[in-house]
Amino acid sequence: MILTGTVVVDSTTVIEDGAVVVDGSQIEAVGHRAELVDQYTDRERHAYDLLLPGFVGGHIHSVQSLGRGIADDTELLDWLFDYVLPMEASLSADEMEVAAKLGYLELIENGTTTCIDHLSVAHADRAFEAAGELGIRGVLGKVLMDQRSPDALEEDTDRALAESERLIEAYHGAFDDRIRYAVTPRFAVSCSEQCLRGARELADTYDGVRIHTHASENRSEIETVESDTGLRNIHWLDEVGLTGEDVVLAHCVWTDDSEREVLAETGTHVTHCPSSNMKLASGVAPIEDYLDRGINVALGNDGAPCNNTLDPLTEMRQASLLQKVDQLEPTATPARTIFEMATRNGAKAAGFDDLGELREGWRADIIGLTTDQTRSVPMHDIFSHLVFAAHGDDVQFTMVDGNVLMEDGEVTVVDADEIRRRGSEIGLGMDLETERKAAHEQRP
Repeated sequence: MILTGTVVVDSTTVIEDGAVVVDGSQIEAVGHRAELVDQYTDRERHAYDLLLPGFVGGHIHSVQSLGRGIADDTELLDWLFDYVLPMEASLSADEMEVAAKLGYLELIENGTTTCIDHLSVAHADRAFEAAGELGIRGVLGKVLMDQRSPDALEEDTDRALAESERLIEAYHGAFDDRIRYAVTPRFAVSCSEQCLRGARELADTYDGVRIHTHASENRSEIETVESDTGLRNIHWLDEVGLTGEDVVLAHCVWTDDSEREVLAETGTHVTHCPSSNMKLASGVAPIEDYLDRGINVALGNDGAPCNNTLDPLTEMRQASLLQKVDQLEPTATPARTIFEMATRNGAKAAGFDDLGELREGWRADIIGLTTDQTRSVPMHDIFSHLVFAAHGDDVQFTMVDGNVLMEDGEVTVVDADEIRRRGSEIGLGMDLETERKAAHEQRP
């Protein structure tokens, strides 16, 4: 297959009137259209205005998709214990599968080809299978919660870790290595020291398994952790082994200088979720400082109940504008930096060395965008357009591992209408009051 259009190779290189040649699951060639079309005359051709590396969602909650709009205008711990955890606890295995499919469908439609996905405590198999069926690339993990959690979600520590190991054996490297595993403690508030140390031990047992958790999102969370341990959150995570190049920490809004030194020295990845941080009034993550220290920062949408979309292009815009207004500095987080966070930095966080740029021999995760909108005219700078003007519904083509998941704006791998219908039916039919009361009584 040959894809033609303006090719955005990475955050520094753009090929006007370019082409990308795909052979199997890899990119065979990248260059000028005239040369490659003449060279590969027997290949199927598709044309899009812009061709980009697929976006990487560095922190996603696919199974929270059924909770879109249930917890607006709510503080983080109220949001979590009074709304989101009761919703997760209420879902059957079949409903959890629909929730995951709805989340992955939205990602595909918006050009996210890889996600680091924080699932729930139960029915994780269904999400792994859903990711396999829809063809998305993902680093997925069952959630660990062994303290301060609703009865319906709290697990015995050994049992939770054993279930995680079973899932690693079943799915790490599955679907032609499109799916990998991340051991996934929810956050330090809901996980004991035994659980957190067990997560590190389990990740170390298997090559390529990562660790994914929330950290320092909210001041109340930090106060709870410090009361429990005598340490600030990042120092506590470092103490129990949850820092390092295989660790992805979502948010990291409230960190002091010493904690940032730990993140930089250990090579720990940070995922910035600006829309979620704004919506929950969690604060502004110090992204400019993280980048200046050499910390790898990816971008994530978080979940539908705190965003409320999984559009990576909207998240790019929010990320840049938020830093500019926070720093009172218009040069903060320029468009090319934001683009790199949404592509190559995300791929690094996910643990893929050959992803996030359009290069020969790299994985063929490619998206195509249309510029057939008034807000695209004139286009003085492609990166400015992508970060400040483009929307997720501009994406018309999504490819993962050389497989076409969406073409000309239509998802090709599943019945999208049926997933949306089931998602609406289940979501609008949820009765969360019983679970909500129980969760509220058990919150920290």
